Amino acid sequence: MRIHDLDPENRPRERLLLYGASSLSPAELLAIILRSGSKNLNIIDTCHEIIAAYGLERLADLQLSELQKIRGIGPAKAMQISAIFELNKRIHFRKNNNRKILSARDVSEYMAGRIPDETKEHLFVLHLNTKNRVIRHDIVSVGTLNASLIHPREVFKSAIRESAHAIILVHNHPSGDVEPSNADRQVTEILKKAGAILQIELLDHVIVGKENWFSFREHSLL
Repeated sequence: MRIHDLDPENRPRERLLLYGASSLSPAELLAIILRSGSKNLNIIDTCHEIIAAYGLERLADLQLSELQKIRGIGPAKAMQISAIFELNKRIHFRKNNNRKILSARDVSEYMAGRIPDETKEHLFVLHLNTKNRVIRHDIVSVGTLNASLIHPREVFKSAIRESAHAIILVHNHPSGDVEPSNADRQVTEILKKAGAILQIELLDHVIVGKENWFSFREHSLL
């Protein structure tokens, strides 16, 4: 069935005009963006299939080549999908720029969408000013955290340059298990001592998973 064969009250564009975007399902919102379906499948059915197969979160991470493997999605539609999720990420980043950090939850929310490849561990350093606002963040290392490979110089170099008042370490565990390893504890202790010497306090070390986090400070390990 084509979109034009639906009753007007069931067409996404008409419903959006009458009731607003919040009244539409994710598949209907995506259908409005993509506009037209294929010869054998209307755009609403295409979008229902896409979201049922991948979910919105997974869909946001698909590459153009992966999107084009979906039935009814060619290069143009793949680029539209990629563009809309990229815009959403940038809105999120802009809202979180210069964010004030008051808890590990704030750190986790700040990091959402900023880890370039969640199948690998990344160690980030957040630089904070005297009001605990993030003024910059850097990736220090990629790969399993190892105390012998993480030199305080690399962690504090940009913090000194930016005149940061304090720093927060953040790294992800691809497994989703946020319990700190022995290496995590060793790295934290080394950098805590280095920060004390440099008078740039290590406020926290936060390990993030897909849906939860672990804070060294909140567990009294700092």
